[in-house]
Amino acid sequence: MEMKPLGRTGIMVSDLCLGTMTFGTQTTQEDGHRQIEMALEAGINFLDAAEMYPVNPISKETVGRTEEILGNWNAANPSRRGDYVLATKHSGAGFAHARDGAPISAQTIPQAIEGSLKRLQTEYIDLYQFHWPNRGSYMFRQNWDYAPSGDNTQDVLDNMQACLEALSVQVDKGNIRAFGLSNESAWGTAQWLRLAEQTGGPRVASVQNEYSLLCRLYDTDMAELSMHEDVGLLAFSPLAAGFLTGKYQDGAVPGASRMSIVPQMGGRNTDRTYQAVAAYLDIAERHGLDPVHMALAWCQARPFMLSAIFGATTVAQLEHILAGKDIVLSEAVMTEIAAAHRAHPMPY
Repeated sequence: MEMKPLGRTGIMVSDLCLGTMTFGTQTTQEDGHRQIEMALEAGINFLDAAEMYPVNPISKETVGRTEEILGNWNAANPSRRGDYVLATKHSGAGFAHARDGAPISAQTIPQAIEGSLKRLQTEYIDLYQFHWPNRGSYMFRQNWDYAPSGDNTQDVLDNMQACLEALSVQVDKGNIRAFGLSNESAWGTAQWLRLAEQTGGPRVASVQNEYSLLCRLYDTDMAELSMHEDVGLLAFSPLAAGFLTGKYQDGAVPGASRMSIVPQMGGRNTDRTYQAVAAYLDIAERHGLDPVHMALAWCQARPFMLSAIFGATTVAQLEHILAGKDIVLSEAVMTEIAAAHRAHPMPY
């Protein structure tokens, strides 16, 4: 497994990251702790969480439970905290279950970090991310009718600068080591970088956006920014919420799967999705590849990729993923994937 630099922070992370968003709903604490141990044993040193997790479903009663599960593992294994890089996120504007939906600001940052540190039972967070921008985002299928926000530009920039100043205080205190974004655009990321350079605030180290064979919005402006600015992509949903495993083909809805809980799959459940998945499954079959391994190996091979964040609801799913962690795709496979993408662009 390849280790890559987290921006310009000096921190090195594995190019696969264990996502934990089901810890506390679909995944029990016992299984979650076993997954952490399995991932570390396999050479993965990167775990990603968020204060709003778990999901599937999201509820007021479970918010923060994922961080608590990670915290219980930290408490039981105090000597191993330095063995891995821990990432979590500050919920954005509109999330009613945290701070009554308040936007991210210099005032919310200290309390949000304090809450995460307490739940995680750790003295520091390696990568602290803003889950989505206050001004909105084109992610989560909002790209189809997306229009830039009408917010006053100076107000947006003033908020960014104030947030960077608040983050600097947290860095100085030792509460966080690095800063990252999520569900961001090229313009937004560029402004965070520019303001950090001007003010000396923490420089953006990474951007966590959705990316997979079925969702390639990152391939243009964001990819260029990543390459030139050393801001790598942390790809969430690299298996397209499970579609790329093939388990939902032909009308199948496995019990306890995400689709059994969230039928529309966040807007991903379209006829064109199944057609695109069929094309990728065909490529995998003809080349003797497991479709899960192919999808993740393709992500890992992208030049702007920092780490692909995968989730495993069960220990058995994690075992399956880890079996292909070192696969490198042939040029022939990459060429066929490119052709399939042209035939089935943006199926959702």
